[in-house]
Amino acid sequence: MRAIFVDCTPELARVIEQGGLPVPATVEINEGSPTEKELIDLCRGKDVILVEHTAVPPAVLDACPAVQAIVFMGTGAGTYVDLDDAARRGVKVCTTPGYGDRSVAEHAFALMFSAARGIAGMDRGIRAGTWTPAGGLQLKGEKLAVVGLGGIGGCMADLALGIGMEVAAWNRTPRDHPAYVAELDDALQGASVVSLHLSLTAETIGILDGRRLMLPNRGFILVNTARAGLVDEPALLRMLAEGQIGHAALDVFPQEPLSPASPYRELENATLTAHAAYMTDAAYKELWLRTLNAYHAL
Repeated sequence: MRAIFVDCTPELARVIEQGGLPVPATVEINEGSPTEKELIDLCRGKDVILVEHTAVPPAVLDACPAVQAIVFMGTGAGTYVDLDDAARRGVKVCTTPGYGDRSVAEHAFALMFSAARGIAGMDRGIRAGTWTPAGGLQLKGEKLAVVGLGGIGGCMADLALGIGMEVAAWNRTPRDHPAYVAELDDALQGASVVSLHLSLTAETIGILDGRRLMLPNRGFILVNTARAGLVDEPALLRMLAEGQIGHAALDVFPQEPLSPASPYRELENATLTAHAAYMTDAAYKELWLRTLNAYHAL
């Protein structure tokens, strides 16, 4: 099978090269973020598309009828590929879950700490020439609501338990974990921090709506390293302005990269990172190896 990796990042390319990781002779690697036209040129005549961060719209499959499978390097493939359209064409879509559970959980943990102590705001102030020490929240003893108790959510729950937080972790299906609770509202009620670790599906879009965002303590910290669509955006922005959400620590956004007009750019009570939670050398190595396993299993 002829395959094209359409959007290898410089970081992953470095890990593959420096780590001496295998690259099958049947796999061509393209570095960068191709446009739709470039995608069509790359994928024409290929049987398999490997994709890390680029959307593959139906028009690409229209122009490349030889494609039999897409290996999405991560989870949440539906954000990048129209799964119903692919199924109608008989194009198999595979994912590579689990490669970065620890890396994403550690990033979420770092965002939580940064928000709790106002680190990003003080950093911005010092760089702008002001010196304004700010108080913060001690996390030991505070309640963390973990929304989604898969591999990443489980790591996040364990890390939080390790520093003495009270953890209530909800999942759509029961989990054998000491922090598991059966009802989402119970997990959210009275929380000082809410961290999202769900995939985005028709059932989870907007799962944190205006009503549910009122259940945690006033001034709570919202951490999102999963998908922006899990949260009702108008409610999020309104509650940040009103103080129900004290701080949003976000690695994912409705539009990426952020547009110049994005309201998130102007928020003082927000810590923003560039969809980088999974980006460690250890995670990249595991990602590539799992991608090759998925490719060879086709």
